[in-house]
Amino acid sequence: MEDCIFCKIVKGDIPAAKVYENKDTVAFLDIAPANKGHCLIVTRDHFETLLDIPDEKLGLLMEAAKKVTRALSLSVGNGAYNILMNNGEVAGQVVKHAHLHVIPRFKKDLLRLKWINRKYETGEIHEFAAKIKKFL
Repeated sequence: MEDCIFCKIVKGDIPAAKVYENKDTVAFLDIAPANKGHCLIVTRDHFETLLDIPDEKLGLLMEAAKKVTRALSLSVGNGAYNILMNNGEVAGQVVKHAHLHVIPRFKKDLLRLKWINRKYETGEIHEFAAKIKKFL
């Protein structure tokens, strides 16, 4: 996609601190990191969300995420990490190119990724499960 910033990074039109690349994926440091070392992993081909990525390419994206996460953890000494993917504007996706965030976590980093725990009404959990199963 010609106006996509991540496509421009993949092509080399925009500089980035790339940490890994292969024929299907590119990983680079986020310029506004949640913690230092925060990496983004993108597919070379432009897909907007998780559901747009063909299964075989999704597997390759996750393989790259595992390699980058291992290297990141060994290099910065974090014992924990978050792997996140925002899909759609309401979910916080800013760049409309599917990407994973790998965020190193540290005991005193003050980063909090929390949500409000909600509750199902009586029997409602089974209704939701049945609705989801219909589409699997």
